[in-house]
Amino acid sequence: MPLRMLDYWVRLYRLYRIPIVQVVVLLLPPPPTTVVETEFALGETRHGYRVLQLWQEDPERLMDDPALLPLATLAAAPATEPLLQSVAQRVNQLEDSRRQEALDYAKILAGLKFKGDLIRQIFREGVMRESVIVQEILEEGRQEGRQEGERSLILRLLKHRLGNIPEALQTRIHKLSLEQLESLGEALLDFSAVADLERWLNAIP
Repeated sequence: MPLRMLDYWVRLYRLYRIPIVQVVVLLLPPPPTTVVETEFALGETRHGYRVLQLWQEDPERLMDDPALLPLATLAAAPATEPLLQSVAQRVNQLEDSRRQEALDYAKILAGLKFKGDLIRQIFREGVMRESVIVQEILEEGRQEGRQEGERSLILRLLKHRLGNIPEALQTRIHKLSLEQLESLGEALLDFSAVADLERWLNAIP
């Protein structure tokens, strides 16, 4: 990593010619024997950068900034459930245009540390029922419009969580019923790879 940070700095400075402050954000604690390096050193060359260890940060500092709010799910806290509840409440207070994106990212990051059941319980009860997109889905009078809205939301969550979704799997998702889409929306919190999605789809009767 130190060599990559030096390489990134050189490329950015060559391109923009402005001061650059580099910060590496570590989401989860590494193995106990891991040495967290903060400098590249070779001969006369020295290049330092900051390393932010998220699990040591005060969650309140992160929750005060809407852009950093999802990161608060991995910050320091004596108990996990109150932390997630606080994040859910802050997300719910955001303006409509920012709320859904913050919710998506908060759930994805929380999935790195917490069990899916806990995430579903807290965010579904605390935020999802209040989000604009989900409200529109629930209140949509026509089945077709409601199903399309649910499908769009599920695909976006899957892409955030798993990255690129193969076209073949997207096609299968488009064929799911509304009830199956709702079930997939709950199950995806436990997915960690595209293979998990494929197994879930294969298990559909």
